[in-house]
Amino acid sequence: MNHRTFIAEAGTLLTALLLASAVSAAEFVSVVKDGVNLRANPDTNATVLFQLPAGYPLQVIERKGDWLNVSDYENDKGWIAASLVANTPSVIVKAAKGNIRSGAGTESPQVGKVVRDVILKKLEQQGDWIKVSHPQLPSGWIHKQLVWP
Repeated sequence: MNHRTFIAEAGTLLTALLLASAVSAAEFVSVVKDGVNLRANPDTNATVLFQLPAGYPLQVIERKGDWLNVSDYENDKGWIAASLVANTPSVIVKAAKGNIRSGAGTESPQVGKVVRDVILKKLEQQGDWIKVSHPQLPSGWIHKQLVWP
């Protein structure tokens, strides 16, 4: 391997590592109260696109002053005031339905059921399983493929 080939391969590897790091470093926030407006632009006079419920998870795309440009699990985008979100981890059910289990695995007994759009508080994660809580369900585990993020 000559010097140029080594440098080119090292550059490719570095680019791949940086891209992987950027994906894993995505910032997520949750709405702090019911009825928070998601707006078309970073302005309190901008068109309201949606009203979001408490706990609703959002991915931060960019920050602009006191505003966040965000995206949800359906890739809907808009602006939200930074004061109306927190770093409290939550997930939303993206599957039509799913089971909450007593342990992190399909062999664990089912303790509850959820449907699409149910918001769950994320407590911890073990591999592909996320421990969650909800005021109307027992705490338990759900597979990460059923929820976002």
